[in-house]
Amino acid sequence: MKIFIDGDGSPVKESAMDIAVNFGIAVVIVTSIDHYSLKEYPANVSFVYVDKGADAADYKIVQLIKKEDILITQDYGLASLVLPKGVTVLHQLGYQYTAENIDNLLEQRHFGAKVRKSGGRTKGPKAFTQADREAFKAALTTLLQNDKSQ
Repeated sequence: MKIFIDGDGSPVKESAMDIAVNFGIAVVIVTSIDHYSLKEYPANVSFVYVDKGADAADYKIVQLIKKEDILITQDYGLASLVLPKGVTVLHQLGYQYTAENIDNLLEQRHFGAKVRKSGGRTKGPKAFTQADREAFKAALTTLLQNDKSQ
């Protein structure tokens, strides 16, 4: 099992890496070459850099991820592509994407896009808070503890 992180703009990379180190799980962060870093990371963390492009990181994740891996993303479309592969998908707010909720999430996204395209306005996401970070950390920890006990 590996944890993949859709790295462009993810506010939970550090939290996920810290938790993964505690569980001895490899982390793969897929991100645009625009976010290249020389920063030192733990040995269990690797980066896959992709060219610039709206969905380049998504396509690479779909290509690399395997059954029983975990993906951390806020992208509903990406989540819908990897769920059929047997991947567990976790949002940065701590909730899990499932076959039961993904269609509704995609419909909401489509409706919002239609409103914006016709000149309307929709609310953007709320600012990411410390409470959101704690909810994510608790959800990922619980997920990994449950996996370890099986």
